[in-house]
Amino acid sequence: MTNAVFVAWRSGEPDKGRWSPVGKLERVDDIYRFCYTKGAQTLEGFEPFPGMPDLETVYESEELLPIFTNRILSTSRPEYEAYLMWGGFDPGNPPDPLALLSVTEGIRQTDYLEVFPCPAPDAHGCFLTKFFLHGLRWFPSTIERISRLQPGDKLGLMIDINNTYDPFAVALRTTDRTDRALIGYIPRYLARDVHMLCACCDPESIEVTVQRVNPGAPLQMRLLCRMNAGWPPDFEPCSGEEFQPIASETPSAVA
Repeated sequence: MTNAVFVAWRSGEPDKGRWSPVGKLERVDDIYRFCYTKGAQTLEGFEPFPGMPDLETVYESEELLPIFTNRILSTSRPEYEAYLMWGGFDPGNPPDPLALLSVTEGIRQTDYLEVFPCPAPDAHGCFLTKFFLHGLRWFPSTIERISRLQPGDKLGLMIDINNTYDPFAVALRTTDRTDRALIGYIPRYLARDVHMLCACCDPESIEVTVQRVNPGAPLQMRLLCRMNAGWPPDFEPCSGEEFQPIASETPSAVA
Protein backbone atom coordinates (compact mmCIF):
# COMPACT_ATOMS: atom_id res chain seq x y z
CA MET A 1 0.00 0.00 0.00
CA THR A 2 1.26 3.49 -0.86
CA ASN A 3 1.46 5.62 2.29
CA ALA A 4 3.19 8.70 0.90
CA VAL A 5 3.53 10.64 -2.34
CA PHE A 6 5.46 13.72 -3.35
CA VAL A 7 3.90 16.72 -5.07
CA ALA A 8 5.79 18.42 -7.90
CA TRP A 9 5.14 21.80 -9.49
CA ARG A 10 6.42 23.30 -12.73
CA SER A 11 7.64 26.85 -13.18
CA GLY A 12 7.95 28.57 -16.52
CA GLU A 13 6.48 27.72 -19.92
CA PRO A 14 4.70 24.43 -20.69
CA ASP A 15 7.17 21.67 -21.62
CA LYS A 16 10.12 24.04 -21.05
CA GLY A 17 9.82 24.98 -17.39
CA ARG A 18 11.63 23.48 -14.44
CA TRP A 19 9.96 20.83 -12.29
CA SER A 20 10.70 20.34 -8.61
CA PRO A 21 9.12 18.55 -5.66
CA VAL A 22 7.42 21.12 -3.44
CA GLY A 23 5.50 18.98 -0.95
CA LYS A 24 4.85 15.58 0.54
CA LEU A 25 1.47 14.00 1.28
CA GLU A 26 1.29 11.00 3.58
CA ARG A 27 -1.21 9.08 5.65
CA VAL A 28 -0.29 8.42 9.28
CA ASP A 29 -2.73 6.57 11.57
CA ASP A 30 -5.69 7.39 9.29
CA ILE A 31 -4.72 11.06 9.21
CA TYR A 32 -3.65 12.75 5.99
CA ARG A 33 -0.63 14.97 6.53
CA PHE A 34 0.85 17.47 4.08
CA CYS A 35 4.07 19.43 4.45
CA TYR A 36 6.04 21.57 2.05
CA THR A 37 9.52 20.48 1.05
CA LYS A 38 12.58 22.64 0.45
CA GLY A 39 11.95 22.59 -3.26
CA ALA A 40 9.09 25.04 -2.58
CA GLN A 41 11.66 27.56 -1.32
CA THR A 42 13.90 27.37 -4.36
CA LEU A 43 11.53 26.91 -7.31
CA GLU A 44 11.04 30.27 -8.98
CA GLY A 45 7.46 31.47 -9.05
CA PHE A 46 6.03 28.87 -6.68
CA GLU A 47 3.21 30.02 -4.39
CA PRO A 48 1.61 28.03 -1.54
CA PHE A 49 -1.49 26.02 -2.37
CA PRO A 50 -4.97 27.37 -1.49
CA GLY A 51 -5.87 26.71 2.14
CA MET A 52 -2.25 25.91 3.02
CA PRO A 53 -0.51 29.30 3.03
CA ASP A 54 2.38 28.67 5.44
CA LEU A 55 5.42 26.80 4.11
CA GLU A 56 6.53 25.97 7.66
CA THR A 57 3.28 24.36 8.81
CA VAL A 58 2.31 20.69 8.71
CA TYR A 59 -1.34 20.40 7.62
CA GLU A 60 -3.48 17.51 8.84
CA SER A 61 -6.95 16.29 7.95
CA GLU A 62 -9.08 13.19 8.47
CA GLU A 63 -10.19 13.50 4.84
CA LEU A 64 -8.06 13.72 1.74
CA LEU A 65 -7.23 17.39 1.22
CA PRO A 66 -9.39 19.07 -1.47
CA ILE A 67 -6.49 19.89 -3.79
CA PHE A 68 -5.88 16.14 -4.11
CA THR A 69 -9.50 14.97 -4.00
CA ASN A 70 -10.12 17.07 -7.10
CA ARG A 71 -7.43 15.07 -8.93
CA ILE A 72 -9.21 11.75 -8.57
CA LEU A 73 -12.08 11.01 -10.94
CA SER A 74 -15.44 11.08 -9.17
CA THR A 75 -17.08 7.71 -8.57
CA SER A 76 -20.24 9.13 -10.13
CA ARG A 77 -18.59 9.53 -13.53
CA PRO A 78 -19.67 6.86 -16.06
CA GLU A 79 -16.03 6.12 -16.96
CA TYR A 80 -14.94 5.57 -13.35
CA GLU A 81 -14.61 1.76 -13.63
CA ALA A 82 -12.64 2.13 -16.85
CA TYR A 83 -10.47 4.76 -15.15
CA LEU A 84 -9.56 2.23 -12.44
CA MET A 85 -8.81 -0.49 -14.97
CA TRP A 86 -6.64 1.88 -17.03
CA GLY A 87 -4.41 2.16 -13.94
CA GLY A 88 -4.32 -1.59 -13.43
CA PHE A 89 -6.73 -1.57 -10.48
CA ASP A 90 -9.68 -3.87 -9.80
CA PRO A 91 -13.00 -1.95 -9.89
CA GLY A 92 -14.40 -4.53 -7.48
CA ASN A 93 -11.73 -3.60 -4.96
CA PRO A 94 -11.12 0.15 -5.36
CA PRO A 95 -7.63 1.30 -4.39
CA ASP A 96 -6.60 3.58 -1.60
CA PRO A 97 -6.57 7.26 -2.76
CA LEU A 98 -2.80 7.57 -2.38
CA ALA A 99 -2.24 4.41 -4.42
CA LEU A 100 -4.51 5.80 -7.13
CA LEU A 101 -2.75 9.18 -7.13
CA SER A 102 0.65 7.49 -7.29
CA VAL A 103 -0.24 5.91 -10.65
CA THR A 104 -2.54 8.51 -12.25
CA GLU A 105 -0.21 11.33 -11.05
CA GLY A 106 -3.18 13.61 -10.36
CA ILE A 107 -2.54 15.38 -13.64
CA ARG A 108 -4.97 18.06 -14.80
CA GLN A 109 -4.64 20.06 -17.99
CA THR A 110 -5.40 23.33 -16.18
CA ASP A 111 -2.36 23.57 -13.89
CA TYR A 112 1.29 22.69 -13.36
CA LEU A 113 1.03 20.10 -10.61
CA GLU A 114 1.60 16.34 -10.54
CA VAL A 115 1.85 13.66 -7.86
CA PHE A 116 4.33 10.79 -7.73
CA PRO A 117 5.49 8.09 -5.30
CA CYS A 118 8.98 7.66 -3.95
CA PRO A 119 10.16 4.22 -5.08
CA ALA A 120 10.67 1.68 -2.29
CA PRO A 121 12.06 -1.86 -2.45
CA ASP A 122 9.46 -4.61 -2.72
CA ALA A 123 9.33 -7.75 -0.54
CA HIS A 124 12.21 -9.22 -2.55
CA GLY A 125 14.40 -6.13 -2.30
CA CYS A 126 13.82 -5.10 -5.90
CA PHE A 127 12.89 -1.81 -7.55
CA LEU A 128 9.35 -2.32 -8.80
CA THR A 129 7.02 0.36 -10.06
CA LYS A 130 4.32 1.01 -12.64
CA PHE A 131 3.71 4.19 -14.57
CA PHE A 132 1.94 5.63 -17.59
CA LEU A 133 4.03 6.40 -20.66
CA HIS A 134 4.77 10.11 -20.96
CA GLY A 135 5.26 12.28 -24.04
CA LEU A 136 2.99 10.33 -26.36
CA ARG A 137 1.62 13.56 -27.83
CA TRP A 138 5.08 14.20 -29.27
CA PHE A 139 4.91 10.91 -31.18
CA PRO A 140 1.44 10.85 -32.80
CA SER A 141 2.67 8.50 -35.51
CA THR A 142 3.29 5.79 -32.90
CA ILE A 143 -0.23 5.73 -31.43
CA GLU A 144 -1.25 2.99 -33.84
CA ARG A 145 1.94 1.08 -32.98
CA ILE A 146 1.13 1.27 -29.28
CA SER A 147 -2.34 -0.13 -29.92
CA ARG A 148 -0.68 -3.31 -31.19
CA LEU A 149 1.40 -3.88 -28.07
CA GLN A 150 0.43 -6.73 -25.77
CA PRO A 151 0.77 -7.15 -21.97
CA GLY A 152 4.20 -8.57 -21.26
CA ASP A 153 5.87 -7.06 -24.34
CA LYS A 154 9.34 -5.76 -23.49
CA LEU A 155 10.28 -2.12 -24.00
CA GLY A 156 13.82 -0.80 -24.36
CA LEU A 157 15.38 2.04 -22.36
CA MET A 158 17.28 4.77 -24.17
CA ILE A 159 19.06 7.62 -22.38
CA ASP A 160 18.15 10.68 -24.44
CA ILE A 161 21.43 12.60 -24.33
CA ASN A 162 20.24 15.01 -27.03
CA ASN A 163 17.16 16.20 -25.16
CA THR A 164 17.55 19.97 -24.76
CA TYR A 165 14.69 20.35 -22.27
CA ASP A 166 15.52 17.57 -19.82
CA PRO A 167 19.10 16.33 -19.36
CA PHE A 168 17.77 13.27 -17.51
CA ALA A 169 15.21 12.25 -20.14
CA VAL A 170 14.85 8.50 -20.68
CA ALA A 171 12.98 7.35 -23.78
CA LEU A 172 11.22 4.02 -24.34
CA ARG A 173 11.13 2.10 -27.60
CA THR A 174 9.65 -1.12 -28.86
CA THR A 175 12.08 -4.03 -29.12
CA ASP A 176 10.71 -5.90 -32.13
CA ARG A 177 13.72 -6.27 -34.46
CA THR A 178 11.61 -5.61 -37.52
CA ASP A 179 9.60 -2.71 -36.10
CA ARG A 180 11.54 -0.68 -33.55
CA ALA A 181 9.89 2.60 -32.67
CA LEU A 182 10.47 5.38 -30.17
CA ILE A 183 7.12 5.67 -28.41
CA GLY A 184 7.54 8.03 -25.45
CA TYR A 185 9.31 8.71 -22.18
CA ILE A 186 9.61 7.45 -18.64
CA PRO A 187 7.99 9.99 -16.27
CA ARG A 188 10.36 12.78 -15.26
CA TYR A 189 10.04 11.85 -11.59
CA LEU A 190 11.65 8.46 -12.33
CA ALA A 191 14.28 9.65 -14.80
CA ARG A 192 17.03 10.55 -12.29
CA ASP A 193 16.59 7.22 -10.50
CA VAL A 194 16.77 5.33 -13.80
CA HIS A 195 20.00 7.15 -14.61
CA MET A 196 21.41 6.05 -11.25
CA LEU A 197 20.23 2.48 -11.79
CA CYS A 198 21.86 2.38 -15.22
CA ALA A 199 25.12 3.60 -13.67
CA CYS A 200 25.01 1.03 -10.86
CA CYS A 201 23.55 -1.99 -12.68
CA ASP A 202 23.74 -3.74 -15.99
CA PRO A 203 21.13 -1.87 -18.09
CA GLU A 204 19.94 -5.25 -19.39
CA SER A 205 18.85 -6.10 -15.84
CA ILE A 206 16.38 -3.20 -15.85
CA GLU A 207 13.23 -4.66 -17.32
CA VAL A 208 10.38 -2.51 -18.63
CA THR A 209 7.29 -4.28 -19.92
CA VAL A 210 3.80 -3.39 -21.08
CA GLN A 211 1.27 -3.98 -18.31
CA ARG A 212 -1.82 -2.71 -20.05
CA VAL A 213 -2.88 -0.98 -23.29
CA ASN A 214 -5.89 1.34 -22.96
CA PRO A 215 -7.19 2.20 -26.47
CA GLY A 216 -10.09 4.33 -25.23
CA ALA A 217 -8.18 6.28 -22.58
CA PRO A 218 -6.80 9.82 -22.79
CA LEU A 219 -3.25 9.91 -24.18
CA GLN A 220 -1.69 10.34 -20.75
CA MET A 221 -3.26 7.01 -19.67
CA ARG A 222 -2.94 5.13 -22.95
CA LEU A 223 -0.06 2.79 -22.01
CA LEU A 224 0.61 1.42 -18.52
CA CYS A 225 4.15 0.13 -18.04
CA ARG A 226 5.90 -1.89 -15.37
CA MET A 227 9.57 -1.55 -14.44
CA ASN A 228 11.56 -4.09 -12.43
CA ALA A 229 15.23 -3.74 -11.48
CA GLY A 230 17.68 -4.55 -8.75
CA TRP A 231 18.12 -2.29 -5.74
CA PRO A 232 21.82 -1.42 -5.54
CA PRO A 233 23.57 -0.87 -2.18
CA ASP A 234 23.28 2.73 -0.95
CA PHE A 235 20.63 3.52 -3.59
CA GLU A 236 18.40 6.24 -2.09
CA PRO A 237 15.74 7.62 -4.45
CA CYS A 238 14.14 10.98 -3.71
CA SER A 239 16.92 11.89 -1.28
CA GLY A 240 17.94 15.31 -2.62
CA GLU A 241 17.66 18.52 -0.63
CA GLU A 242 14.51 19.53 -2.52
CA PHE A 243 12.70 16.49 -1.09
CA GLN A 244 13.41 17.34 2.54
CA PRO A 245 10.56 18.81 4.65
CA ILE A 246 10.74 22.45 5.69
CA ALA A 247 8.72 22.07 8.89
CA SER A 248 9.33 19.92 11.93
CA GLU A 249 6.70 17.31 12.80
CA THR A 250 5.38 19.31 15.75
CA PRO A 251 3.35 22.27 14.41
CA SER A 252 0.15 21.35 12.63
CA ALA A 253 -3.04 22.86 11.33
CA VAL A 254 -6.33 21.53 10.07
CA ALA A 255 -6.49 22.15 6.35
